[in-house]
Amino acid sequence: MRTIMHSNRLHLLLPFALPTAADASSALHDLRSPALERLLARAALVERVAGEEFQRTLPHERWVARQFGAVTPNAVDDAPLAPYMLLADGGTPGHDEWACVEPVHVRIAHDHLVLIDPSALDLSDEDAAQLLAVARPLIEGLGVRVEAPTPHRWYLRGDVLGKLAGASPLRASGRSIEIWLPHDAHSGQRSRIWMKLQNEVQMGWFEHPVNEAREARGLPAVNSIWLHAQGVAEPVRSPFVRVLSDAAATRGLALAGAVEAGPAPASFKTLPPLGAGATLVELSPFAAPFLAQDWAAWQTALDTLERDWFAPALEALDAGNLGALNLTLAGNTGSVTLAATRRDLRKFWRRRVLASLFE
Repeated sequence: MRTIMHSNRLHLLLPFALPTAADASSALHDLRSPALERLLARAALVERVAGEEFQRTLPHERWVARQFGAVTPNAVDDAPLAPYMLLADGGTPGHDEWACVEPVHVRIAHDHLVLIDPSALDLSDEDAAQLLAVARPLIEGLGVRVEAPTPHRWYLRGDVLGKLAGASPLRASGRSIEIWLPHDAHSGQRSRIWMKLQNEVQMGWFEHPVNEAREARGLPAVNSIWLHAQGVAEPVRSPFVRVLSDAAATRGLALAGAVEAGPAPASFKTLPPLGAGATLVELSPFAAPFLAQDWAAWQTALDTLERDWFAPALEALDAGNLGALNLTLAGNTGSVTLAATRRDLRKFWRRRVLASLFE
């Protein structure tokens, strides 16, 4: 059977677009997104990945790592993205093993500690830089090199760290941190060097002027650090000719694959002209409401995507101005990829509803 490759293809990656069926039935029972519904109903199923409940990375992270071939058999993490994030942030990963570290807030709950979504910190560059100035000598004093091309994301390198399995901060957000803390990838034991490093930084930030000022404004203190995505940059190959995303890991993979990379556009109408090959656009309006379980805000995000992306993309596909549209919708553990062409839109016998994809 001959496969027709369409010259102007668009692939939308949508993290946190798949809530659980339980959440959907209780809080999202009145979903309405006509353009998306038609696309999903007529599209062909390309891939469905179930994932596992306690995987330490997110399905969209694993998906993008697989697309570029960044997953290696001996990797500590199934999405070892730190070196590519470093590349996107302006650093040079070389052949060294890097881990990404982010300043975070850990909240004390009734009988456990809970990580909050790092994006909810509202941490300014200036405040982050002041906290980094305190943390850097503490970390380097343990024999660990620190690269900080951006004050919000630091990159650590050092044999003393060993092979650490860390969890994506968005994977652990809103949960008890106990099972998500970094551990030695080989022994499964809690890493003593990481615990020491973390404690040193926590003590250095205790009653720091930045945190005192934040608490006076009613903001959570930046009271800990979080490690994840440890790995070595491997040669990658891009299946896309252009990658548009606000995620450092996705942009970094594009740079490593020697293809055009940039921020995600605001809408389909502001998308650069599509030429030969496929363009990947990663859109992340669902992340914050999904993690906060704010389903009214999640619905609002869906309404915005319907207006700015799904409806105009469907119109372009129906008119023959867009050769093909692929959608990868990811949730907390799994992902689904579908593909639609103009011909697919005529296949009225295909009937798939959004709710059938929920986890």
